[in-house]
Amino acid sequence: MIIARDNELQLLRETLDSEYSQFVAVYGRRRIGKTFLIREAFNYDFTFEHSGIAGTSKIQEIDQFCISLKRAGLKAKFDKPDTWMEAFELLKDLIIQSKAEKKVIFIDELSWMDTKRSDLIIALESFWNGWASARKDIVLIVCASATTWMIDEVIHNKGGLYNRLNLQINLKPFTLKECEKYLISKNISMNRQDILECYMILGGVPYYWSLLRKELSMPQNIDRMFFAEGAILKDEFEYLFKSLFKNPTPYIAVVTALGKKKAGMTREELSSSDKLLNSGNLTKCLNDLENSGFIKTYNHFGNKKKNAVYQLIDNYTLFYFKFIETKTNDEEYWTHMINMPSKNAWCGLAFERICFEHIPQIKKALGISGVLTDINSWRCVADSENGINGSQIDMLISRRDRVINLCEMKYSEQDYSITKDYYEKLRKKILDFRNVTKNKDAIHLTIITTHGLNRNMYSSNVQSVVTADDLFE
Repeated sequence: MIIARDNELQLLRETLDSEYSQFVAVYGRRRIGKTFLIREAFNYDFTFEHSGIAGTSKIQEIDQFCISLKRAGLKAKFDKPDTWMEAFELLKDLIIQSKAEKKVIFIDELSWMDTKRSDLIIALESFWNGWASARKDIVLIVCASATTWMIDEVIHNKGGLYNRLNLQINLKPFTLKECEKYLISKNISMNRQDILECYMILGGVPYYWSLLRKELSMPQNIDRMFFAEGAILKDEFEYLFKSLFKNPTPYIAVVTALGKKKAGMTREELSSSDKLLNSGNLTKCLNDLENSGFIKTYNHFGNKKKNAVYQLIDNYTLFYFKFIETKTNDEEYWTHMINMPSKNAWCGLAFERICFEHIPQIKKALGISGVLTDINSWRCVADSENGINGSQIDMLISRRDRVINLCEMKYSEQDYSITKDYYEKLRKKILDFRNVTKNKDAIHLTIITTHGLNRNMYSSNVQSVVTADDLFE
């Protein structure tokens, strides 16, 4: 049973009804469910299905391609091809012999097949432009976890594949609501507090959620997946980046630097960090990581590009840096972490990241789904001569109706209470924002918290409250 992919399923299945041949690209991070989606969409019925193999040579990739052709039923005897051009000629023979009304060709992990000097893309261009697109009975689906490779080589190809795709699907992680729906489908009983904590660790990656066992508590599940002997996700970090980037070292350096900074970093700050250079390579790393869903850029309020802040938003990677990288030997580590200060501090940061991943849900709770908005961050340094205290605001929802929601995100296992000291801090933030930006829009102080807000003498200054339940909408 497939969960939460109704729109993607419909788009894929509609390709079978098209009058002409269709060329489809599906991409998204490792473990996001691309292969499962495609197989479900076409009921596991392919004229040809093949998957590239990581870390092999051109000859080995072509050999495996030929094995897939034989398994698909290619009847003609053939000499072993030396080039991808020759290999795709054999694929044409298989298609010609097929009696299926629509020949669905599924090539998975295409990026792994593109070995050094392989000329794979040239052969793919020739296959599609010179032959398949001239027919009316082919659905060609290419898929890859290496998002940046797919964007550069297929989607934004500057050669013969330019503007040739009929459909592209960037498969996104599940939302909280979709994860809850998935758990229900698997008869796993978990309250929303536990689902929220799971999401802080696993993000919305379906494969990670598929590893949960219904007979175990949430902490026991996390111990089994990450900390027990032979834990299946203990070494996921290494494989994750190797599967996405041919040279993962600079990408790991960037996310490592960002993982240490709660508020994120500007490009200038990143370029001065250890192991990072102020060069075009850094720009490419940042673009690639954002395309792959690991980081997100938030423009500084009032300035679209200068001082943009890059934040690490991938939940698993944040969890890895905080708890897995230390390589604890405690096989019940997460169970023993209950109410520990280091976990509580991490919960606050992880909850903030979840809020950024659920902006549409926050806007819905605020009743502004139909209002055009920008999501910004903002900070200023102290300047005593001009009465500036020095402040940082992680989320500003700047609305076209001349209202700004100044959002404070607070994780709490009970209703959150605004203290006198915290109220004074909020007041200074608003004053700093007014004094520095000179912005005259109405400011609505918005508290986003897990359960709700305790009413006291300071809570009346809050215009809006968003709870974790709202994030599940």
